[in-house]
Amino acid sequence: MSGEDSPSRASRISVVIPVLDEATQIGERLCELARFAFHEIIVVDGGSIDETRAIVRRFPDVLLVEAPRGRASQMNEGARHATGDVLLFLHADVSLPADAALHIRRALGHPGTAAGAFRTWTVADEGTPRPWWSPLLHLADLRSRYSRLPYGDQALSLRREVFQDAGGFPEIPLMEDLAFSRKLRTLGVVRTIPARVIVSGRRFIEHPLYYALLINLFPLLFRLGVPANVLAVWYGHARGRARRSSASASTRGAP
Repeated sequence: MSGEDSPSRASRISVVIPVLDEATQIGERLCELARFAFHEIIVVDGGSIDETRAIVRRFPDVLLVEAPRGRASQMNEGARHATGDVLLFLHADVSLPADAALHIRRALGHPGTAAGAFRTWTVADEGTPRPWWSPLLHLADLRSRYSRLPYGDQALSLRREVFQDAGGFPEIPLMEDLAFSRKLRTLGVVRTIPARVIVSGRRFIEHPLYYALLINLFPLLFRLGVPANVLAVWYGHARGRARRSSASASTRGAP
């Protein structure tokens, strides 16, 4: 082990997971995380109406807190409760590699590093029908290899003091991850970790055109200066149409 790695080796990692109606994912994620030697796991609920909170309460070592709905406000609240030296922000449908802690400590051990983010590998959930175009799920993964502005699904990690210097996640209705990444780049290198997390492709499979728009067009518009609140309105309209389309399809398929 090099001297560069050793100073961060003892860092205590606090995992913060924002959730909203994640009953189908959160139990599996917390079981998986129990195998890691993380300092603590904090789940921040944004007002779930399903069984999410009841499932989290089955894990006595997991801290459950509540915050106003919105990933930014939820992650900021989780950070306020965290006591570790390093913060790891993880989505409920993202699975870490077995050596995640080692990768995080190595990445943050490099001088001048503000944060680290994993590459992604997007897959269809086990037991989910796979459409013919399912290999296109991996197009989104190219972004995680080459972009220096990590998205939320890349399991962003950073030291507590860097998070504080950056002012936390901007509490905007959309694109809070990109806005935060921009701020981090002014504080140091945002390092791409040479390992990948597994991301559920469930939402893309359910509404491929809608999520292709969200993943590809919205970030571009945001970088070009379209305000997050405007994108949030468009996002809501598109999501509403996607849900109505799904409901209509279900009705047509009903006996």
